[in-house]
Amino acid sequence: MQALLSYDQSPPMAAPFRFFLTAPLFAVLAGALLLWGGPDALASRWTPAILAVVHLMTVGFMLQVMLGALVQILPVVAGANLERPLWVSAVVHAAMTIGTLFLAVAFLSFAPYWFAAASAFLGFAALVFIVAAAASLRGVPPTSPTISGLKLALVGLSVTVALGVAMAVSFGGSFSLPLLQVADYHAAWGFVGWGLVLLTAVALVVVPMFQLTPNYPNVFGARFMVLALAALAVWNAVDLFWPGPWATLAAAVVVAFPPAFATATLRLQQRSKRPRFDPSQHFWRLAMLSTLLAAMLWGAAVGFDTVGEWQGWPLLFGTLVIFGAFVSVITGMLYKIVPFLIWLHLQNLGSGRLMAPNMKKIIDEAAMTRQLRAHGVACLLLALATVWPEALVYPAGIALIVAQGWLALNLRAGMQVYSAHRRKLDALPPASMQLG
Repeated sequence: MQALLSYDQSPPMAAPFRFFLTAPLFAVLAGALLLWGGPDALASRWTPAILAVVHLMTVGFMLQVMLGALVQILPVVAGANLERPLWVSAVVHAAMTIGTLFLAVAFLSFAPYWFAAASAFLGFAALVFIVAAAASLRGVPPTSPTISGLKLALVGLSVTVALGVAMAVSFGGSFSLPLLQVADYHAAWGFVGWGLVLLTAVALVVVPMFQLTPNYPNVFGARFMVLALAALAVWNAVDLFWPGPWATLAAAVVVAFPPAFATATLRLQQRSKRPRFDPSQHFWRLAMLSTLLAAMLWGAAVGFDTVGEWQGWPLLFGTLVIFGAFVSVITGMLYKIVPFLIWLHLQNLGSGRLMAPNMKKIIDEAAMTRQLRAHGVACLLLALATVWPEALVYPAGIALIVAQGWLALNLRAGMQVYSAHRRKLDALPPASMQLG
């Protein structure tokens, strides 16, 4: 099921890395905002502070890394070369960064002009990327489930962005929408239609390759991802026209997809050929367990009035999905992708004159492990803060800042290794002179 990898088609390193290095800073900002909001921020899922925190994480952290990863994955995995990747990356990254900051301010102020500005920048960034990615994939045959999944993920991203922009524009009074209902659609398309589909497409390659596991079962190929998008569309239609038990049943079908993927991944990890788990594998395990807990919480909220009437369950659900699942798995992938790309580019630049450093020395494994523990503590405190906000919101905010600041430092350390090795290469004579 794995796609053939073409490392010679890698884009310039600056193209994906600008996204990777920026993302943790938005998560640090989210932690600071949680400290500023205090216990009142966790009064419900609709407080201005929590809406800003959620979008700093989903757009500022998650989307930044996911788009940066796609800049690298499209040519290497799918053979789909972006036209002018440095230009596309620079424009998308700048517009996304500005738009995310504007969006956070918009939620804190609920001023229509901030929503208009945020939707303009974020909509433009998404449009540029989607058009560029679609153009690169045009004509690429679906020779693997990963290639099909990348195309489907762009559909999920398009719907997610369209719903988000529509809500942002509606806040300006241009038209009215059933915002609570559309917000649920927006979140579901973002987490399942975009996030899960992209993660599945990428995992088909990276989990067997980096974690030394067997391939995923065939059921998790293109059909799984198509069915996920179809289930979302059916749920939206049923919820709009036949709300009630049928809509709940349709939603349950959507909710079943993430735990199915998580269960398959955990089973593959049990069959890993590695003698011991490295930090990246532990991040994946935490993500998959959080996914299962989130699905069980959703089922409990639907099936039991005591849970469903608790105002904090959506916050706990969101914490498990965003921080426990997506931030964990994204961090685990960064710890594999970043050292590998640094090694690959240094190896190519060396041209036999100077060997690239070992990947394990680019980002120290002990530093990854310490950051993993800090992230685990942050996830636990954030989850418990939804139950006891008065006591734990401040420790949770501090823990989030520490964990994500640590991630930023670890990624910077990898870049410092790259810079130091480049200086050594620059000091060497050209390969032709060495041969002579």
